[in-house]
Amino acid sequence: MKKKIRYFLVFGIFAVAFAGYTIFFKPCYNGSVTVHIPKGAGIKRIAQILYNAGAIQNKNVFQLAAKISGYDTKVQAGRFVLLPTMNNLELLRLLHRSRQVEEKVTIPEGSTARQIAGILAARVKIDSSEFMRLVFDSTFAAANNIAANSLEGYLFPETYRFYWGITPVEAAKILIRQFFKKLPADAAEKAAALGYSLHEMIILASIVEGEAVLPQEAAIIAGVYHNRLKKHIRLQADPTIQYIIPDGPRRLLNRDLRIDSPYNTYKYYGLPPGPINNPGSTAIAAALNPADVPYIYFVAKGDGSHVFSRTLKQHNRAKREFDKVRRRVARQKKAANGG
Repeated sequence: MKKKIRYFLVFGIFAVAFAGYTIFFKPCYNGSVTVHIPKGAGIKRIAQILYNAGAIQNKNVFQLAAKISGYDTKVQAGRFVLLPTMNNLELLRLLHRSRQVEEKVTIPEGSTARQIAGILAARVKIDSSEFMRLVFDSTFAAANNIAANSLEGYLFPETYRFYWGITPVEAAKILIRQFFKKLPADAAEKAAALGYSLHEMIILASIVEGEAVLPQEAAIIAGVYHNRLKKHIRLQADPTIQYIIPDGPRRLLNRDLRIDSPYNTYKYYGLPPGPINNPGSTAIAAALNPADVPYIYFVAKGDGSHVFSRTLKQHNRAKREFDKVRRRVARQKKAANGG
């Protein structure tokens, strides 16, 4: 009788130990796996995600381990890289600590808010619709020290590291904080000395950003626009038209210049009502420190640079030269395509 009891006791201890090893300590898989745990996912859904990714061998055992250890309601959302040979307990601890992988996200200079929303949606799974709702939330703008009705122009273009699944509010605040961090300390004073508000200079900076391909030309282009504003000449800035056409950017047509929009600087005098993109430091500095130049006009040369002119006659001559370049390039393309 004692032998039987001893036998069952040893068997029971072995069974418990084996069960504990299987549930908690048996390695789950043999290779690195990256998984996305969405917000609000329960332990059953998480187990399915891990199983589909090859991170665990048995969904039921993983769920049991989670419930016994108390981690079933403590797993964090995010993007995780699971190391080789992790067991269920190590896996649960990792997911609980939320040691997420950061994504390197580059916002190019001159990106619009809508383009930024698309980049964030693609790279870190942000809700782009909610992000755009924030962009046009004047209350949110005011709460973040932006004296404008939207965030357009104040989402600083740079390379960031974001956690997967970052909220739109968190992402927007990071971009705004970087804007004010990079903004020159005397920006408001310089804008006032030029006769404008800071917001108006951010609008102008966004236009300069849209025009200037070469950084060394940014201040000259800004100087041209300042001259046009002083002389009450329409800005006639192509980037403002690109902002309002639904299928841009593309070559503009004459009918585009007739679009009735306050952003159409071919039709209306002065600055448009808001920024047309999110300018970088070079464009902002140019708007606040325009070159003292006599030019009123400029036209692209086709290589990223521009020809600057004092008179309309000079400008028209430069345009004709550019038209020749454009036609020559078109012929070369046609020949290359066998046309």
